[in-house]
Amino acid sequence: MWKRALDRAGVREPRLRRDYTEQRRAVRRFAPAEYAAARLLLPAALLPHVVAAVAFMHDTDDRIDRGTPDERVAALAEWDGLVREALADGDSAVPVLRCLAHTAERRPDVRAHVNEFLRGCAREVAWRTLADDRELEQYVREYSLPALMLTACLVAPEDASTRAAFTEGCHRLIRAMQRIDFLEDLPEDVRAGRHGVPADAVTRHGADLTRPGPALGRLVEEQADRAAADLSAAAPLPTLVSPPYRPFVRALAGVQGLRLDAVRRAGASLATRSSGPSASAAALLLLREATRRTRG
Repeated sequence: MWKRALDRAGVREPRLRRDYTEQRRAVRRFAPAEYAAARLLLPAALLPHVVAAVAFMHDTDDRIDRGTPDERVAALAEWDGLVREALADGDSAVPVLRCLAHTAERRPDVRAHVNEFLRGCAREVAWRTLADDRELEQYVREYSLPALMLTACLVAPEDASTRAAFTEGCHRLIRAMQRIDFLEDLPEDVRAGRHGVPADAVTRHGADLTRPGPALGRLVEEQADRAAADLSAAAPLPTLVSPPYRPFVRALAGVQGLRLDAVRRAGASLATRSSGPSASAAALLLLREATRRTRG
């Protein structure tokens, strides 16, 4: 199937096929559920381009998320130059950028979203705490949404008005996803000295993020409720894309619901352990969407 997907995506040159295959392995390793959804539910011709976009996003995040603040700023500046050079030349010494350049050539919308994502990376490098929901919203608009749109633009509708509604739906979806991320990763983020739960909410509940307790339980429930409201607002997203893409978009949104359920179940225990959706529930969701796709 993968060789056929490369053929249909127009990836013909042997070195480039090896590059895409290398990125596929990386994506399967760090995002197995997302890769499984893409492989099962998207048209084969789109799969390599999704792999290229996700691999680039992950590679970027990994490069700018290590070291001191000054080292992270320097890493972003160096990477920004390499990415822009790759897009200008259509080639690079870095395999993930060779794939990105080819995908951007085949799918021109990707290029604009790469530029917006790179600008947003400055926000990711700079932030230390989020004071309130206003700052969380700024973070989502400047970094999280551009990161999602690297992939989402590949399934976006062509009609301008529908595309605007699609982008707004993606904004609601990623805001929910980001809030869930910050809850799921709470113990790890607290240890790193940079958690994403708004500080005013922590103060309002009198919560201690390092130990379970009723106050933390109330904080988690409040943040989960806000994520749930955004997921509900994003519910029309599958109806805005072409029929071949609807199973994938439904599955993406459905997995966020499973993640949110897991966060609610974990509650105050998130101070000491991360959470995630049940593997069996996620597999059942993908199987259901794959069955609908086959029948459709």
